[in-house]
Amino acid sequence: MDYHYGLHIRWTGNLGTGTSSYREYSREHEISAVGKQTMICSSDPHFRGDSKLYNPEEFLLSSVSTCHMLWYLHFCADNGIIVERYEDKPTGTMVTDKTGYGKFTEIILHPEIWIKDIEGKEMAINLHEKAHHFCFIANSCNFPILIQPDIKVTSKLA
Repeated sequence: MDYHYGLHIRWTGNLGTGTSSYREYSREHEISAVGKQTMICSSDPHFRGDSKLYNPEEFLLSSVSTCHMLWYLHFCADNGIIVERYEDKPTGTMVTDKTGYGKFTEIILHPEIWIKDIEGKEMAINLHEKAHHFCFIANSCNFPILIQPDIKVTSKLA
């Protein structure tokens, strides 16, 4: 089955002279879709962007992390693992050369998951592999994505 996605990207950074030079325009832009909030974004501050706004590199981290999380929660529910809380602080490495060519070389997910019962801890760890295998975004990336989970138990049996 095919699924199709669409957005509207609009550059809002014309400061009056367009792209007359590299330093004469803002990197701000909007991402929108019908029925959703508009996001005001920029480029990474290393590339003249606004550090207060999300950038494409952060969206890539978010896409990988949230896709993994949603599959993981699905498989936990299917296997009787009760997840009570899930947080991640993904990190990524991007390298550039002197010409400006760049690419991501790695993303590491650091999910912290709180589960209800200790009996499910081993399975909770193992389900990350299955979630990674099913993650649409991870399957579309050409660099390693590592998962370093930390499973915590919120209630232990006596």
